[in-house]
Amino acid sequence: MKLNANFQNLEQSYLFVTIAKKVNAYTAAHPENQLIRMGIGDVTLPLAPVVVDAMHRAADEMGKKETFRGYSPDSSGYPFLREAIAGYYGSFGVDVQPEEVYVGDGAKSDVGNIVDIFDNANTILVPDPVYPVYVDTNIMSGRKIVYADANKENGFLPMPQKGHPVDIIYLCSPNNPTGAVYNKEQLTAWVDYALEQKAVILFDAAYECFVGPGLPRSIFSIPGAEKCAIEFGSLSKTAGFTGMRCGYTVIKPQLQVDGVQAAQLWERRQGSKFNGVSYVTQRAAEAVFSPEGQRQIQENIAYYKRNAQVMVQAMKDMGLWYTGGENSPYVWFQCPNGMGSWEYFDYLLGEKEIVGTPGEGFGKNGAGCMRLSAFGDAEKTVEAMERLKRG
Repeated sequence: MKLNANFQNLEQSYLFVTIAKKVNAYTAAHPENQLIRMGIGDVTLPLAPVVVDAMHRAADEMGKKETFRGYSPDSSGYPFLREAIAGYYGSFGVDVQPEEVYVGDGAKSDVGNIVDIFDNANTILVPDPVYPVYVDTNIMSGRKIVYADANKENGFLPMPQKGHPVDIIYLCSPNNPTGAVYNKEQLTAWVDYALEQKAVILFDAAYECFVGPGLPRSIFSIPGAEKCAIEFGSLSKTAGFTGMRCGYTVIKPQLQVDGVQAAQLWERRQGSKFNGVSYVTQRAAEAVFSPEGQRQIQENIAYYKRNAQVMVQAMKDMGLWYTGGENSPYVWFQCPNGMGSWEYFDYLLGEKEIVGTPGEGFGKNGAGCMRLSAFGDAEKTVEAMERLKRG
């Protein structure tokens, strides 16, 4: 018997576990602390009332013999939710059919699991810095990974480089961790590149709800993407489902390799390894996409956007270079005085009692940068920025 030796190539501790250990050690040594946590991107506002009402109704159904539901008839999701998600895409001008939607328990899971349908010999392209899951899941499978340099010079939005053949491309817009957002022309360049390379784009749209007018919210708003892209959506940041776990993957039938539809393989993979999201959760998710659900959800999103604007203003007041905050819940900025990421993390924790996320934890190009999240309390966000500006 042998273990998967590829696991030995992973970082010994997941980034946010390392942060948690540092924060716990500080808290134990300073029980009187008044930490403001702006690190992990967990939401803080409760579920919208319309969502909670839907959960109550669904839970009541589960308590009656005539309306009880066991296994989902389809691991890809109940028709009512797939139709609601397709309608949501239509609300911002993107054509998605219900049968192209595959409901899962979160974008992180689907982004990690989608690689099951691809050969381990494929070469992977990921931006640096990058959300750790993209890298870790491919290291576990032993795939070759190459990096697209994201940096201050390109606004942390790397573009395709001719003469560098790859098979699978990870893109995230709005980006996690940098908050940078691709415009239509930039995404078109990536789609054209993928079609030319016969590569697949794995497009993480977990933060699309923060994108303002004039910027693409879906890779499928770009002509040709239906032939080369898979998109992942999430209700975690859109609707506060971080603890509920529900997301979706969209695969068009036009995406084929050697005559085989990628959607068919994904459906087969999910049928083998996944029994579907609970009925109660899917009814809650359906409520998110109702007219009243959208109204209530937009109030929460607007709350986080105001927090982001407070953070952006602080960056401007301090004269710090930054990205994000405008169409993203994250602000990514250059640490002051030439400090390193972990050095500045320790400074913020020990001197300001603020928890951020060191950019270096997302890759070598994140060195000297820090990520702050807008998903906190409004008053605490203001207080944190005042602490920062006091020097």
